[in-house]
Amino acid sequence: MPTLLPLLTTDADECCSPASADALTPAEAESVARTFKALGDPTRVRLLSLIAASRDGEACICDLTEPVGLSQPTVSHHMKVLVDAGLATREQRGRWAYFRAVTEVLDDAAMALRP
Repeated sequence: MPTLLPLLTTDADECCSPASADALTPAEAESVARTFKALGDPTRVRLLSLIAASRDGEACICDLTEPVGLSQPTVSHHMKVLVDAGLATREQRGRWAYFRAVTEVLDDAAMALRP
């Protein structure tokens, strides 16, 4: 037989806490979401990791295709998404594009969700 528990009476002000003034604005939330959306693909996370771990902190597109096992156009598409999200920068050198990770954007996205 179930045991009935007594109902507690509470003041509504005690029950619900007001929204924090420190919460993200809609524009900030959009920016952080764009960062996480770009990182929502394992290939892009791997590419960013490869770039960040490279000797000079940069990598040529020609060096990124083999480790992820994808064609150069596919890797270029993934890199465009990362650049558009601000997670990487692109520099054209002759016929090759070189990329650098922008770790500050990752730090900002992580900090935005911490209390």
